[in-house]
Amino acid sequence: MAADKPSSKGQAWFCATGLPSDIIIEVDDMTFHLHKFPLISKSRKIDRLIEEQGKKSSTVTVTKQKQRVTGNEIEEEEETEEYQDQQEDEEEDRYQISLQDFPGGSDAFETAAKFCYGVKIDLSSSTVVPLRCAAEFLEMTDEYSEDNLISKTERFLSQSVFKSLKASIKALKSCESVMTLAESLGIVERLIDSIALRASSTDPTLFGWPVNDGIVEAKGASAQALWNGIETGLRRKALARTSNVESWFEDLALLSLPLFKRLISTLKRRDLSPEVIESCLMCYAKKYIPGTSRSNRKPSSSLAAAISESEQRELLETIISNLPLEKTHSSSSTATRLLFGLLRTANILNASESSKAALEKKIGFQLEQATLDDLLIPSYSYLNETLYDVDCIERILGYFLDGLEERNAAGIEAENEGNNDNIINSSRLPALMLVGKLIDGYLSEIASDANLKPEKFYNLAISLPDQARNFDDGLYRAVDVYLKAHPWIPESEREKICGVLDCQKLTLEACTHAAQNERLPLRAVVQVLFFEQLQLRHAIAGTLLAAETAPMNAGRLSGTRRDDDEEEEQQQDEEEERVAMSRGEQGSTTWRAAVRENQVLRLDMDSMRTRVHQLERECSTMKKVIQKIEKGNPRGSGWRGSLNKRLGCKFKTQVCDSHESTVTETRRRRHHHHQE
Repeated sequence: MAADKPSSKGQAWFCATGLPSDIIIEVDDMTFHLHKFPLISKSRKIDRLIEEQGKKSSTVTVTKQKQRVTGNEIEEEEETEEYQDQQEDEEEDRYQISLQDFPGGSDAFETAAKFCYGVKIDLSSSTVVPLRCAAEFLEMTDEYSEDNLISKTERFLSQSVFKSLKASIKALKSCESVMTLAESLGIVERLIDSIALRASSTDPTLFGWPVNDGIVEAKGASAQALWNGIETGLRRKALARTSNVESWFEDLALLSLPLFKRLISTLKRRDLSPEVIESCLMCYAKKYIPGTSRSNRKPSSSLAAAISESEQRELLETIISNLPLEKTHSSSSTATRLLFGLLRTANILNASESSKAALEKKIGFQLEQATLDDLLIPSYSYLNETLYDVDCIERILGYFLDGLEERNAAGIEAENEGNNDNIINSSRLPALMLVGKLIDGYLSEIASDANLKPEKFYNLAISLPDQARNFDDGLYRAVDVYLKAHPWIPESEREKICGVLDCQKLTLEACTHAAQNERLPLRAVVQVLFFEQLQLRHAIAGTLLAAETAPMNAGRLSGTRRDDDEEEEQQQDEEEERVAMSRGEQGSTTWRAAVRENQVLRLDMDSMRTRVHQLERECSTMKKVIQKIEKGNPRGSGWRGSLNKRLGCKFKTQVCDSHESTVTETRRRRHHHHQE
């Protein structure tokens, strides 16, 4: 018979059936006032405990009755004593059972008790495992009672939990409170296998897999303009898909470290994609390891603040040891920033050298995704005098260059096999140039450190190949900052530091600044001036060459016009030929020759006029540039003043102008003036 809805009063739980309870069961701090018949109909363990307690209570009751009959023959007791005896008899009629170490606690027992009374229970992924263990503890099998609690929870696990990734993760989290019994029942192993199977599945309808597609699709859809202020179905679907993936990782981060390690090991054995494993590890690290981000020094979980330093070190080394070493396709600046945060935390927690080396190698393979702020790792060791850990960046850069050599070797091998390696080369050079710009910025930042040795600055500056820099302006800025912050270093060291510069890769602005830089050694200034003059000479030569080739291009354009004009003139010539035929064959031939000669002369005049105009424009442009340079350097008169100051020679700038009088005309005017 189904019971009324049970109620809970404080720390006591009562079943409101209208009948007095005849059994009291204590679970943890909760006391349950129940009836024995519904319980023994489903639980073999409670039936056995009641039977054992009934034998003891019957023996005690017979003894008391004999004592009471003997006492009545001797004397009469008072009414109050009789009432107390009645109360004691009623209490003795109730069974009292204490269930120590009950799996799942009072909540699980309450649900099991409701099931015994026939009340409909709601199962969920978070409660089914403790309830399954409670049913095992109470021996609620189908052999004892048909359609019992064990079979009901097993059906829910098979039909609902094991078929869903998120439900399996929540159920695995609930195993932590009943770990011993759940392990013996094989529930933990089955849940881990279910999670690994669902995560390695390629079916995108399971939970919005793969991760990258969901995120990219969401970003693209969110960027679309809303039609009339209403979200489209694609945008809602993409955002829901992304939140699905993010919540999956967040649920996984709730697991304890032992369960998480077992799960990651199973995922790796099933050859799951490195992107998924790396994302799981990164999400777990952000939740429990403090200091992974410069903007948020506090961990995102309150439990992380309570764990000790040794536990944090163990967690960090576990995450680093399970990170995929190779560069994943989903590597981004955010993932690289998190790796640098882990490296800073590893230095603070004094992690093992193998863990630091593995993390540095992982960062080196995706160094082009880093930012300058990521590279500024403080020096936590007392052995280093510098403000930042330059040795660490040197090692990371070495790993990056080794990775480039491996990719280059793979490209050569693919080329020998006949494969197309354009993708490898196109991805290698931009990455190298990005790292070159990054290292130049890093050198500029650390150059102001007074404790930075010249040898360390020099080694880091020359560690990159020539292809990493199109221009050396960033490197020149770093050298200038270093020389300014270290005025006491000798001349030989200054020349060595300036030797990292390639003067041919300096822009005109950098050359102008270097020519006036008093901190540079004399030899470096001479080299800069030489290549500056060489650049100007090449610029002038290129201008003249362009001026010479322009008429040829104009001639080609006029040639097309000439073809159009020739068609019209051909018609005129036909008419002229008809006239010439009437005048005679000799006169017609002379007339055609004269027309052709006039056309050639006209085209030559057009070409000459175009060339003169182009020369005028180029000369005017050069004149304005030189005047601008002289105005920008009033105290030294620009590059000519620097040459006069350093080399003791003087130059006079002459700019041609087609509108000015020629030298011959100037001399004639002067001679005429003297005669007058």
